[in-house]
Amino acid sequence: MADTFDSLDPGTGDVLATFPVCGADDVRSVVDDAREAARWWAQVGFAERRKRLLAWRSLLSGRLEELAELVHAENGKPREDAVLEIALAVEHVDWAAKHAAKTLGRRSVSPGLLSANQAASVRYLPYGVVGVIGPWNYPVFTPMGSIAYALAAGNAVVLKPSEHTPSVGEWLVRSFTAVVPEQPVLQLVTGLGETGAALCTSGVDKIAFTGSTATGRKVMAACAQTLTPVLIECGGKDVAIVDEDADLELAAQSAAWGACSNAGQTCVGTERVYVHEKVYDRVLHRMVEIMRELEPGAGEGASYGPMTMPSQIAVVRRHIDAALADGGTAVLGGPESIRPPYIGPVVLAEVPESSAAVQEETFGPVVVVNKVASMAEAAEKANATPYGLAASVFSRSRGERIAESLRTGMVSINGVLSFAGIPSLPFGGVGDSGFGRIHGEDGLREFARPQAVAKLRVPIPLVVTSFARKPYAVRLVADMLRRRFRG
Repeated sequence: MADTFDSLDPGTGDVLATFPVCGADDVRSVVDDAREAARWWAQVGFAERRKRLLAWRSLLSGRLEELAELVHAENGKPREDAVLEIALAVEHVDWAAKHAAKTLGRRSVSPGLLSANQAASVRYLPYGVVGVIGPWNYPVFTPMGSIAYALAAGNAVVLKPSEHTPSVGEWLVRSFTAVVPEQPVLQLVTGLGETGAALCTSGVDKIAFTGSTATGRKVMAACAQTLTPVLIECGGKDVAIVDEDADLELAAQSAAWGACSNAGQTCVGTERVYVHEKVYDRVLHRMVEIMRELEPGAGEGASYGPMTMPSQIAVVRRHIDAALADGGTAVLGGPESIRPPYIGPVVLAEVPESSAAVQEETFGPVVVVNKVASMAEAAEKANATPYGLAASVFSRSRGERIAESLRTGMVSINGVLSFAGIPSLPFGGVGDSGFGRIHGEDGLREFARPQAVAKLRVPIPLVVTSFARKPYAVRLVADMLRRRFRG
């Protein structure tokens, strides 16, 4: 195995930086250092963690353009899109810092009638050391959904960024060290898949993984050996559903953005659009108009950038070919749109539901637009894949009703990806899209273990949890229950 690997500009193939490949011993050493840091970080308390995280938030926002330039260079997305990604991440750091104490601090709960002499409370304690395996498509926003919330909960974090965007991960770790110099609370390990596997078996107390479903299964299998809990955020085959009463311009613009922003390399991006037959032709025509004007490239005027991971181009090609072979129509673009490292926008219409282009995650600027006779049919088809991450619904009168019928973790009504920008909302999926949640109160609790505490408040003569209890004690309890819950 090589000792180093190169980070490349996906548009040119130029080497941007060289990083070490961390082996199992290296990873274990970092985790050992993080163990002591975790104890210190947990002990400083919510108020001090809030102060440090808010300082990090300010540093990130103050150096936003610097980080955006790095994301542009290493991931390939336009600078403006990188700015938007970082802005969302900063919002989440702010929210996690400000809400951790209220969400995770000790709270009293009712002890119930039978235990009225007890004081009952719940508190949430940090796991210790959390390993975060981040993706390349949103190298700031996505891992930050785990990093910021895990830190706010009192954990130390070891970040393993994607081998395609290690410089971004290194930048994040260095920036945090500037506001928390005392202990290595946030650390970096770099490498390929073997390094991620080593992190899973390094003794961390929890793993937060973002990536493909296939790799997610491998992460779970590795963590199962030590019963290490995992948070798994995988891909999706996300839909936009357009009802007959929808704002059609909004729907078309949103679906086009969801399909092509970040070159379609978005786990919650739009890959399928189901449109009511009464407005199908209008929506399809408008989407084609919008997407025809999009130009991939590396310059300032580019609509989106290159494919960050070259191997994904073959998947996109296979799905386009399958859609056409299965009887679908390329309304815009087609196989000729693939010009590595770029792929022009592709709109496929009336593709059979059994096609790989409908059932499998494409992760490129390709969208399937199919006609449905009703919203019930749209929901049925939307739910007919193993994935269940996110969806968009466009309707003036039935948005919430349609949303309730979808087997997804997140839904935007009359918008696309709206949930991602709201820090208080949990983010995650079901089925092959994974389980567990980042963001919001659920995201904070994901990185803390609940501890239930019952404390004797007032001694009472009726003791049943003792071998010295009186013979009549249990009879009195049973009689009390009969009287209380008598029908």
